[in-house]
Amino acid sequence: MENNSTLNTLRIAVAQLNPTVGDIAGNLKLALEAYQDAKRHGADLVLYPELFISGYPPEDLVMRPAFLSACEAAVEDFAKATNDGPGAVMGVPLFRDGKRYNAVMVIDEGEIIAERYKVDLPNYGEFDEKRVFNAGEMPGPVNFRGVRIGIPICEDIWGHLGVCETLAESGAEILLVPNGSPYYRGKVDIRHQVVIKQVIESELPIIYCALLGGQDELVFDGASFAFNADRSLAFQMSQFEEQTSISTWKRKDDVWVCTDGPRSKIPDAEEADYRACMFGLRDYVNKNGFKNVVLGMSGGIDSAICAALAVDALGEERVRCVMMPYTYTAKESLIDAEAGAKALGCRYDVVPIFEPVEGFTSSLSDMFEGTEDGVTEENLQSRTRGTILMAISNKFGSMVVTTGNKSEMSVGYATLYGDMNGGFNPIKDLYKMQVYALARWRNTQVPATAFGPSGEVIPQNIIDKAPSAELRPDQTDQDSLPPYPVLDDILECLVEGEMGVDEIVERGHERELVHRIEHLLYIAEYKRRQSAPGVKITRKQFGRDRRYPITNRFRDRT
Repeated sequence: MENNSTLNTLRIAVAQLNPTVGDIAGNLKLALEAYQDAKRHGADLVLYPELFISGYPPEDLVMRPAFLSACEAAVEDFAKATNDGPGAVMGVPLFRDGKRYNAVMVIDEGEIIAERYKVDLPNYGEFDEKRVFNAGEMPGPVNFRGVRIGIPICEDIWGHLGVCETLAESGAEILLVPNGSPYYRGKVDIRHQVVIKQVIESELPIIYCALLGGQDELVFDGASFAFNADRSLAFQMSQFEEQTSISTWKRKDDVWVCTDGPRSKIPDAEEADYRACMFGLRDYVNKNGFKNVVLGMSGGIDSAICAALAVDALGEERVRCVMMPYTYTAKESLIDAEAGAKALGCRYDVVPIFEPVEGFTSSLSDMFEGTEDGVTEENLQSRTRGTILMAISNKFGSMVVTTGNKSEMSVGYATLYGDMNGGFNPIKDLYKMQVYALARWRNTQVPATAFGPSGEVIPQNIIDKAPSAELRPDQTDQDSLPPYPVLDDILECLVEGEMGVDEIVERGHERELVHRIEHLLYIAEYKRRQSAPGVKITRKQFGRDRRYPITNRFRDRT
């Protein structure tokens, strides 16, 4: 193949940045700051993530003509401000000939020299792009200063339409891939596998620019990277950290090879999960303008880890923990809750709920006469606590952090308008045993970018004792649920694995128990529809990834 390249060295900056959906002016400012940094370091080209100017995913915002016009105008402003330095590949939604595209604009010497449109629109899990975008035509390479650059956009390398192969066949020398790839456990390895497959098929090096930041339930973890044409790792950027990194590429025998770039270590699974929860909470609070947060501190594991995540995400001065004891609250819980708050250095208040609960009970006494105490009375305690937290939120402008884990949310072991109250739940997609694992991890490690202290921030007694909602005398969770290791395995089979009852029984579980858990999972759908958003950690987060009907009579009775 004839090569008309005029450059034998190409310095490419990867701008792994944290935009905010809809903050077009703010995103433009971030882009310009990264551009100037790349220019100072001698970059020839700056690569930005997918739909950077709009933020990702913009969802139905792109249905608004004014929004699309503002995004395109921002890229035009960006181009004018970059006429004496590197070129750029900028992600932006565009309206062309009556159609909306997930697109990039290629900029050089102050001019927009090319546009490319995403071909393969994802429509699974958390993605819903076919609702709002039109698919682009199969793209050809862009001639950038004599180098033929292919720009497949995110799903164009994940799907099976052969976009990378087509670009290679039409003369591309190197592939630059802007991405908006949300985090779930093990995602970095999966991205590497996807890119290696495309490197093998196209025989071209690939640079993968990943978005960073929390957006509602999604966390974009960065960890941008590149592979050489020989499948060797060219460079690896950090996970969960904003940065603009330069890589140097040299053309040798008509093949571009990376000779210099960052080599960051990717965290292990537990650290990555913890940092995703922390990062998602931080961005949700900050991007939505909350000054501080409040949460109920019960002396249990869920509220303890949420308090740790909140302090790590925001700093101790922005976190208030509130213990709300009642008749059934054990002295041990009072001690543990206070110890946890003290270890984290955050504010700790005690607001007893005996009087308001008794007030509700008294008001309802005539109507409830002749009935036995039960779940209703237990829920009055939870709903009183929820009301108090919402009152604190209203009075002081604090966002309530919800503290229910995925095991409880799966089987409905939570109270609407009670412990489900709140604005955001950092552990919503963590099963109970994963909560324990992350608590143990946090007691021995301080994650990068965390504001919290080192040492034991979750008292060991909270980890060791049997979990309890403390809504009746001597209550434990296992009075109503199987042991959490058993429950979590069944739930992962049902939710993540979509396995049938026979398959789950073959794993050693009792058929009657599997039927019961499946039933609880289905009938709790209405609660989950009303729950606060929370960080996606698994492949099947409730809401975005798993959308079951509320009215549903199907049961697997094999």
